[in-house]
Order: sequence, then structure tokens, then C-alpha cells
Amino acid sequence: MEKRGLGGVQSVERAFRLLELLADKGDLSLTELSAFIVLPAPTTHRFLKTLVALGYARQLPNRRYGLGLGLIRLAGRIDTQFGPIAKPHLDVLAQLVGESANLAVLEGDGVVYVGQSPSPHPMRMFTEVGHRAPAHSTGVGKVMLAQLPDDQVSRVVRRAGMPRATKHTITDLDELRSELLRIRSQGYATDDGEQEDGVKCYAVPIPDVPVPMAISVSGPAFRMSDDLAEKAVPMLVREAKAISQELLGVLE
Repeated sequence: MEKRGLGGVQSVERAFRLLELLADKGDLSLTELSAFIVLPAPTTHRFLKTLVALGYARQLPNRRYGLGLGLIRLAGRIDTQFGPIAKPHLDVLAQLVGESANLAVLEGDGVVYVGQSPSPHPMRMFTEVGHRAPAHSTGVGKVMLAQLPDDQVSRVVRRAGMPRATKHTITDLDELRSELLRIRSQGYATDDGEQEDGVKCYAVPIPDVPVPMAISVSGPAFRMSDDLAEKAVPMLVREAKAISQELLGVLE
């Protein structure tokens, strides 16, 4: 009979714990994983062998272990469910704020947009669903990075780099860290022409969900005033909480 851990099957919990360790700490050796999970190396190796065979982990040439591409495939399938759940809330934001509303997830080392409701204005911002963008130069990306530990942020940036999109793009890791501290303090992020000249957005995280997610409103910079931010941010926070509750209800 399979032993049960925290309300579930213990072997399943251990397999997911290994995946969480690889996600949080990056590539690890068998010895390191065994120590973290407090299991003998042969037992840990059996778990890893199964995860590698399924494509959810991979063994590198240096014999360390990392996350596998199978997780990206699963994440992509989950993303397709997020958009329809969030769409009514994005519609509310687009109508009340008067600017395009977006839903994005942090996938790998970048941002993927998985939902949008367009602004009612003839001149509006449009981001195609499925579009990928850097995390360091977008409002949604920065607010999601701000939810991660500093060491994980460093790994993301190290792998993805910090390419300059405009003269306003943050391209220095220390400057990005300072920006993330400010975002954590105020609870929202601003992209002021950092990804695209003349475009500004305000973004907030979606709380309590299993993968980093965020929503934003974006539009031409001349319409995205400080007064609009005072109106838009509380609405973003309210709809983010509502989206979180609905997503968690589906995932239970």
C-alpha cells in the first residue's frame, strides 16, 4: 500500500517536491536533491529516472538535473484555460478604465500573453494572444518578477539577458532589483515606454495562483496619466483577486 503524506500519495508529493526544487534552485546534482528532499540517493534517483522518462526533468551533460520540456507543454495547455476564465474581468477593465486589458503568465524566462480585451478607443494598444515578451521590460513581467525570490530573478535574467528595446529599458540587474523593491512596496508595476516607445501600462499580480500571472491596462502614454493610475490600480487589484478566486475554484 502506497504511503500517504500531506493528505495525498507520498510518492506523488515527493516527485512534485523534486520539480519544485529544480524550479526554485535551478540545475542540481543527485546528491544535492537527495539532501534537500531528505531521501537516500538511490530512492531519489528512481524518482528522477521516472521524471526524465516522462519528459518533466532532464539530465544535463554534466549529470546534473534540470526541468524538462514536458512541463512547458503542460503549462501551455493550462494557459489556454486561463484566458477564457479571465476574459469577463478583462472586459470590465477595458470598459471602466478605457484602455486595453491584458492577462499574462511567466513561462520559462519570458512573458506570454494569454488574454486581452481591447480598448474602446480607435487608437489603442493590441497585443496578440500567444505573444512572448521579455520580463524585465514589461509591466506584467516586472510585477511577476517582483513576486519571486531575488536568486530566482537573477537566474531568469542570466538566462534571458536584458536586451534594450527602447532608451527607457532597464538593462542593469542592480537597477532592476531596485525597481522590483519599489514594485513590492507599492503593489503594482509601471512600464513607461520600456518595451515600446509611446506606450505605458500599469500591472498587478494575480495572487495565490500556482504559476506567476499578472493583469495590466495599457495604452498610449499621453492617455496613461497619474490620475488614471489612481483610478486603474484599485480596479486591477479587485479584478486580479476575482480572477484568482475563479482559477483556484477550477483547480481544486
